[in-house]
Amino acid sequence: MTAPLLEVTGLAKTYPLKGGRAVRAVDGIDLALTPGESLGLVGESGCGKSTVARLLLRLIEPTSGVIRFAGTNIATLSDAALRPFRRDAQIIFQNPHAALNPRRTVFASVAEPLVVQRIASGTELQGRVARLLQQVGLPETFLWRYPHELSGGQKQRVCIARALALEPKLVVLDEPTSALDVSVQAQILDFLQDLRTRFGLTYLFISHNLAVVRQVCDRVAVMYLGRIVEEGPAEQVFAAPRHPYTRALVASVLPPRPGALPDAPLAGDVPNAAEIPPGCRFAPRCPLRMERCTRDDPALEGNAHRVACWAA
Repeated sequence: MTAPLLEVTGLAKTYPLKGGRAVRAVDGIDLALTPGESLGLVGESGCGKSTVARLLLRLIEPTSGVIRFAGTNIATLSDAALRPFRRDAQIIFQNPHAALNPRRTVFASVAEPLVVQRIASGTELQGRVARLLQQVGLPETFLWRYPHELSGGQKQRVCIARALALEPKLVVLDEPTSALDVSVQAQILDFLQDLRTRFGLTYLFISHNLAVVRQVCDRVAVMYLGRIVEEGPAEQVFAAPRHPYTRALVASVLPPRPGALPDAPLAGDVPNAAEIPPGCRFAPRCPLRMERCTRDDPALEGNAHRVACWAA
């Protein structure tokens, strides 16, 4: 069995509030990615997906938990010791318009990780950046353009080139197409798939778009209010979702049959992460709620099939 490239155990992030209260943004999740795999992390806005992305790369500090990358627990490394890890793990952010400095040329933005890691300089640096642009389908003439001279898709390709500059093993994609037009989204997704095959990349693909996740991911993990409630092969989860929340997410996607109507949407809103209800945190909105759901937490009971639900 292939050893995981990334293995996360009990990862948590808590933000303290006044009066002794706290927001449990991420509340003890377990994840694993094998080399070359693409794992989709899905859920409603505010469930903690982007916080997970930043925790995995140590862009923010975890409150607790273990993050093993290639066997090393990076959660406890100093800033200096993290330097090699920074070469192996990169992120592509949701909004390419905000991810690029408007005062810097494409060359300066893509070259920055190579300069910071002291990998190249001078003519070698310019040559490497030009080759990176070529890999993402942009001509060398784009080197000296500024972000305002690029379309949304071109900006995202520049961000991808910057992420690939250090030849990473893991790429975290945080809603990489949600800020783009639909036609451009399809181009970028096909391109990301091609890059994954060509360079053997491992993806953590974060999205609320289930159709996109189904297209590009091998496995999917469904997140609700800081916890993973279901995980499994993408086709299996989408074809036969077991957790009521996963079923609701799948049902929210309009069916392809003409004239067919989707199931009724979930009632109520996501609870406040600072006031998480006792028992199953999905119980207040769950159509299959039982009495024990308001008292016992299935996520803490070692439920089978990695599905945190008594009714599954």
